[in-house]
Amino acid sequence: MEAPFSGVILVSRGDETLRAEAHGYAHIAHGVENTIDTRFAIASGTKGFTALVVVGLIAEGCLSLETTAREVLGDDLPLIDDRVTVEHLLTHTSGIGDYCDEDEDPPPTPLLATSADYLAALDGYPQKFPPGERFHYNNGAFAVLSLIAERIAGIPFAELVRTRVTEPAGMADTAFLRSDALPARTATGYLEDGRTNVFSLPVVGFGDGGSYSSAPDFRKFWPAFLDGRIVPREWVDRMLRGDHYGLGFWLPRPGVVHLDGGDHGVTFWSSHQPSSGLTATLISNDHRGGGPLLKQLDEYLTKA
Repeated sequence: MEAPFSGVILVSRGDETLRAEAHGYAHIAHGVENTIDTRFAIASGTKGFTALVVVGLIAEGCLSLETTAREVLGDDLPLIDDRVTVEHLLTHTSGIGDYCDEDEDPPPTPLLATSADYLAALDGYPQKFPPGERFHYNNGAFAVLSLIAERIAGIPFAELVRTRVTEPAGMADTAFLRSDALPARTATGYLEDGRTNVFSLPVVGFGDGGSYSSAPDFRKFWPAFLDGRIVPREWVDRMLRGDHYGLGFWLPRPGVVHLDGGDHGVTFWSSHQPSSGLTATLISNDHRGGGPLLKQLDEYLTKA
């Protein structure tokens, strides 16, 4: 029997709300119910923010798509091929060894809270294939991108996301929060056996995942991104060019742009159709996610 859905569904077209539902509990033990405005972990949905930070630095001339990781990293992470570029990292074609490879059994989650923690965790993974050879989804590549962004800007990555992405988009409920000290109005994630996911996530997320947000904030995000309020409009077009994947964003079919993420006790799914202005978001504190609900949300986009 499928577990009851715990989370939020929000479908809108511009200022019009087509569907808004909140189900389940943000905190089971204290009986705190989810609301439309509840914040949830979004796992790899964070990669879109990372791509925007990096592209913003490129637009300002601080980096280029051709900049190699080695130029910025110096002697750090020596197993990364010297030919790997920022573009390879953004498009999952770098071939670098992945500290969090979804095709393999994951190692125990280390206590990741700082850039130094992530740098140590990323080290020691040999290159898997030559850069540019093929697409292979890579979490570590986006953690490397956040290290690069920090070193180029001289500013902590969370601060870069806040000033360059969430503030311009008006996303007041989006931030990197400590998973072991969640504030009010934020959902705790739950595993299938009823335990919380606090020992299954990094303490603080980074460029590959782990920020927290809300469905209403993603209603704001997509127009801000596409209108050029986060990166220049010409770079928006470049980011959304590609076969199924652009620069940090999924392109599931023509005319639709998408972010998603999943982790222990986390499901996130948000799609936007620029032509109709329709946004559909599902966000949950259960990694079993929405099941048939995701198909329903996708139907809004196909019928728009």
